[in-house]
Amino acid sequence: MTPFPLARGVLLDLDGTLFDTAPDLIDSLNQLRIEQGLTSLAPEEFAGSVGHGSLPMLARGFHITPTDYQFEALRTRFLELYHERLSERTKPYEGMEAVLKTLERCQIPWGIVTNKPGWLTRPLISALGYDERPDCVVTGDDIARRKPHPHQVLEGCRRLGLAPADCLIVGDAERDIQAGRQAGTLTLAAVYGYVSGDDRVERWGADGLIGHPSEILRWLAPGSMAELRSVAG
Repeated sequence: MTPFPLARGVLLDLDGTLFDTAPDLIDSLNQLRIEQGLTSLAPEEFAGSVGHGSLPMLARGFHITPTDYQFEALRTRFLELYHERLSERTKPYEGMEAVLKTLERCQIPWGIVTNKPGWLTRPLISALGYDERPDCVVTGDDIARRKPHPHQVLEGCRRLGLAPADCLIVGDAERDIQAGRQAGTLTLAAVYGYVSGDDRVERWGADGLIGHPSEILRWLAPGSMAELRSVAG
């Protein structure tokens, strides 16, 4: 007997959940630092900021806030540099491709719900060969209010053709869990993603914590239980 409810569709955050985008984000920030006459920072210097938008990365890289006069110019240039190298080193997390193929074989719909703007999201998923695969893609500029507000998640459920109670959202940030809980979906915190030592993941209120993408399958009501079990382990 299953000790938790099961979902019939999956919504995935992008950065830190579906794809490991950190290498290209960090390379772009370091290129910007070099342009500004600074040295590169080691990847571990960005723990807690990478994957959470341009503001924390710029704060870490330049010790500035959005009120500083340089901020907007640096942010614009950072996004330009990132757009130029979107998919150079970005790749799906280990095990994610097997999960997606299993969902597709079992006809379980899946989609992407991300705060990343569409002009970065869509070229990225296209470059990695994913543009025709998700049943929906909801980006940061598709809906007026982004995660942690529930609107994007609700729109993702609508596009999958499922009620929120039948959907599962997976994310590596508290805002993903907050959005899912408010929308009425099941929620999984992806601790394999960009979770830092300062995060208190157990306090986010997620329905479950997963250390590998394959664990997603244990939370689904499948069309083929045998196949899902074989991947989930």
